[in-house]
Amino acid sequence: MEITRARPSLYGEIAHGLGFWTDRSAVHEAAAQGRAFQLQQLIEGGAAVNIVAVDSITPLHEACIQGQAQCVRLLLDAGAQVDARNIDGSTPLCDACAAGSLDCVKLLLEYGATVNPPLFTFSPLHEACMGGNSDCVQLMINQGAHMEAHDCHYGTPLHVACARQHYDCAKVLLNAGANVNAAKLHETALHHAAKAKNTDLIELLVEFGGNVYATDNLNKKPIHYTTLGSPSYLCLEFFETIRSQPTFLSIGESPSEGPAHADLSILQVLHGQVSNRDGLSIHLEAAPLVACHRPSQNEQLREEEHVQPLKQHSNRA
Repeated sequence: MEITRARPSLYGEIAHGLGFWTDRSAVHEAAAQGRAFQLQQLIEGGAAVNIVAVDSITPLHEACIQGQAQCVRLLLDAGAQVDARNIDGSTPLCDACAAGSLDCVKLLLEYGATVNPPLFTFSPLHEACMGGNSDCVQLMINQGAHMEAHDCHYGTPLHVACARQHYDCAKVLLNAGANVNAAKLHETALHHAAKAKNTDLIELLVEFGGNVYATDNLNKKPIHYTTLGSPSYLCLEFFETIRSQPTFLSIGESPSEGPAHADLSILQVLHGQVSNRDGLSIHLEAAPLVACHRPSQNEQLREEEHVQPLKQHSNRA
């Protein structure tokens, strides 16, 4: 069988030359390609299941990267190290979350995989957000994953979800209580959404309390990362205007009525107009914007009482 190398890198080439790591083994190949019968034969023949290839990749890493659940179980049953780390610090659970393989994730958890790694490293939850795998995000949260886990390069999982424009992952995190205004070098998830010019994410983050006035280490607000007149710019401009109105505590919330997320929370900027999903609309013009809200039942009754006499007067005329 031809021998190949996995994930070559500068460090991997040097270490291989010094004899620290072995070539990619038959166990790696069988695990990666899902050849469960061959893998079982190799294991029964005495093959080492924790042998590492270039970049400290183990067969279990390979099986998880490819979502090969049957091979994952065979390796774990044979004593594979469930929390083995490669040169980047990734565990098999990280790889399974990145691949979006719920079956592999559940198997690893069953065998005691660590959900929360040391601080300031990329966690399985980060990997699930990076890959846009919202089911894995939810499972990790259910297993106690730290939603505020902070990677020194990428920030929190919410930062990652928004930077990669994975709306579903961001929504799962926010619904579970993730800090919408967590900062990485003063940069919030809303900055990432603005940079991506993703109005859906902007709306979602603001609905959960995202601060449109937050400034990063360059003293820039999210709106500063949008193009003047673009949908994302108009969206953020609208939210800044709403937040500046003294009669509104937050989007869709007034001092007297409390939260009313159905009114002004989820907005779309289309053709120079901001409209919500219920059909109400607010035109963006040069004049100052006025926040509108859905009339309450009492307000509708008062309006009808006022209009009825006018209709009767019109009919008599």
